Amino acid sequence: MQQLSVDRVIYLSGAMHEGLVEAATKAPIGLMAQPESAVHWYVHQFKWWAADNGCFAKGDEFDLDKFYTWLGNRYCDRATCLFAVAPDVLCDARATVVRSLPVMPVIRDMGFNAAFVAQDGLTLGQTPWDAFDCLFIGGSTAWKFSEVVVGLVAYARQLGKWTHMGRVNSKQRMRYAASIGIDSVDGTYIKFGPTTNIPRLVSWFTEGVCV
Repeated sequence: MQQLSVDRVIYLSGAMHEGLVEAATKAPIGLMAQPESAVHWYVHQFKWWAADNGCFAKGDEFDLDKFYTWLGNRYCDRATCLFAVAPDVLCDARATVVRSLPVMPVIRDMGFNAAFVAQDGLTLGQTPWDAFDCLFIGGSTAWKFSEVVVGLVAYARQLGKWTHMGRVNSKQRMRYAASIGIDSVDGTYIKFGPTTNIPRLVSWFTEGVCV
């Protein structure tokens, strides 16, 4: 597993473009891959990547066995993977805990850092802190900007855990993530208009937004 340490927020792109490889030489940029996505074919070209579970896209069709098979393939390099995300349930903290708990030990046994998704309604007391290595802030926009999330992130950092925020597709949200102590984020900012948005993404770092 990759040692988790960073001095700037890492941006993990859920979309791939050839220009992103060069951009990664100028800023801390990697990839967020998931099952049945072509993105994982390119993870070897980046210093960092993470393995998402695909639950957001698949919904009720999510297949845990396929997720395990995907994590086990030779393209999913453990040495450069920041974390693998245990399955979650959108905007439902209790259901996410139930769904994630049996999977996180398996993720660890496979050689990955396990990420647990903090969904709407999660409390410090509900969070299975010993079971994961990365606290992944998911859920609704209102939840991401709540004081509860600020507290969860602060406590995770006290425990020495990696912190991540999903669906960060603007400079404003990147600035917010950095301000509360997030270590990495993901988004599909470059998907539409990559030739314009890749330089803009790099500028977030040169402007000091992500420190």
